[in-house]
Order: sequence, then C-alpha cells, then structure tokens
Amino acid sequence: MRVTLHDVSKGRAGQALPATSLEFHTGAVRFALAETEQRPTVLGLIASGRMRPDTGRVTIDGATDNRLLRRTIALVDAPDVSDPHPDITLAGVVGEELMFAGLGATPIHARRWLSRLGFGELAGVPIGNVDPAARVRILCELAVLRDGARGIVLVAPDRHGGSPDGWWRIAMEFADRGYAMLVIVGGSAAVALERMQEFDAVNASGPVEPLVLDDAADGDTDADGDGVPASETDEEDAR
Repeated sequence: MRVTLHDVSKGRAGQALPATSLEFHTGAVRFALAETEQRPTVLGLIASGRMRPDTGRVTIDGATDNRLLRRTIALVDAPDVSDPHPDITLAGVVGEELMFAGLGATPIHARRWLSRLGFGELAGVPIGNVDPAARVRILCELAVLRDGARGIVLVAPDRHGGSPDGWWRIAMEFADRGYAMLVIVGGSAAVALERMQEFDAVNASGPVEPLVLDDAADGDTDADGDGVPASETDEEDAR
C-alpha cells in the first residue's frame, strides 16, 4: 500500500497547511515536518483521508478514495482530534479504544490488555503522565486493533518530550510488522532523527510520482461516493 499526497494545501494562501507533497508506504516508516500549533493535525487529517485539502489530492495505490483511506489509515494522537484527554486514566483510554475495536471494554478487559502489553502497573495513571515512548506504544497497539488498519499516521509525538529515539524505534517496529508509518514531527525532532544515523530516518516529503487524472476523476467532487465531505466524518472516523 502506498499513500501519496500530491501538492495538498489547506486554508487561504495555505495558512493552515502550505503546499505539501509526500509519500509513505507499507513496511517503512517516514517522517514529515510540520510546524506551528495547527499544521501537524491538519496534515494528519489530510494524510488519513479525514479532511479534504483545498488544493491537490491524496491517493492510495494511485486511486482517490477517502473512504478507503479512513478505514485503512489510523490517525493516532492528533491534538484536538484523536488525542485522549490528559486526565483520563490509561485504563479508561484503553477501554474506550477496545470498545471502538469491537472488543470487550470493561475495566477488567482494559487492565488485562495493558498487562499483556507489559504496562499493567500504569492502568490507573493519567495518560498525560505516561512516558512518551510508552504512550506511543500503547496508542499504536490500540489503533491496529481496528479491523482493516494497515497504516498509522502518528501526529507530533515530540510534543510530549523525551528523546525521539524511543518513539522512533517503536514506529520502526510497526513498519517491520508490515504497517505503513508516517510520523509528523517538528523541526527539532526532525534534526535529531537525521543525526541518528543508525535509524536511517527518511523524510517522506520530496518528489512523488506525477498524478495522472482521468476525466471522471476531474469532475468528481465527492471522491468517497458517499456525498459527505471527508472533513465532516463522525468522532469514530476521526480516530
């Protein structure tokens, strides 16, 4: 699976997101630079098919299909969209995500799930106090419980502090497990990743394959075919 953003932008004169082209694919982890408070979330929403760009297109394996993107790409920890409230206990966060995945979601189920992952002792800790790397591990493991999840867009893990090597190693592990991984970071984290040569971190931004549009696609204002703009999805789709 290959997801490509072709010169996408959002907002007047690209204020919310300037023109951006990038690509991420199955079995690899890539990072993308997005700074300011709003842009990481906007980029994450567009890359996962949950917001329609004002210019450009997003394709999955060469096709424009936002509904498929939303089913296939999990949006993880995006500020104000899919990030859990910092005061909710970790067990509470897990229980909610287990429910969305169609699994047992009682407090006992949540604690058992955390214990199997090796974080049982953190069940009663507010997620805002959880170590950044552990947070990424737990949220990504929850995300791939969803039926059909084949990729993850992880938004701004660097905002929680800590060294990038912790959450970057986790992203690499998910790529090794066969997921397509895009990690959206700020400038300092991007510089740190580029300096950590052992990680061979690759920037997702850059030249992408030219987008060839057919006549039908040019005239299609609703790429999903569901009559609903991608930015107007319900709360579950935003996760």
